[in-house]
Amino acid sequence: MAGIRITDRVWIDEAEITLSFIRSAGPGGQNVNKVETAVQLRWAMTASPSIDDRVKANLKALAGRRLSKDGILVLTAHRHRTQERNRADALERLAALVREAAKPPAPVRRPTRPTRGSNERRLTAKTVRSALKGTRRMDRPDPDA
Repeated sequence: MAGIRITDRVWIDEAEITLSFIRSAGPGGQNVNKVETAVQLRWAMTASPSIDDRVKANLKALAGRRLSKDGILVLTAHRHRTQERNRADALERLAALVREAAKPPAPVRRPTRPTRGSNERRLTAKTVRSALKGTRRMDRPDPDA
């Protein structure tokens, strides 16, 4: 099975991916209306046996508008001037997207309370700072009052 390696445990079979070449948008000179250099990558993500349900759920959130209602992920690459480089760019972007979705979830934060010592140090520092500012105060009445 020829596949695209995403992580050590996640592989996508190349047979699941469809690549089509389309004309790239924007200025291009003589070849703009003749050469199809842009690549459109299509992958039926929801039907893919290569990834588990957790990764599919994460991918659905990450893909956004690139995911069709039928569960097909569509990536278009037209950054480069050749088909080969755009093809490699589309496959790398797919791998990066799936790699991001395959990351393990962040650990749940356990709420903690400050220790008694840290609380006492904080209050002592406040007292010292207050005393320092109190020495700057003058005992005469305020001229603006």
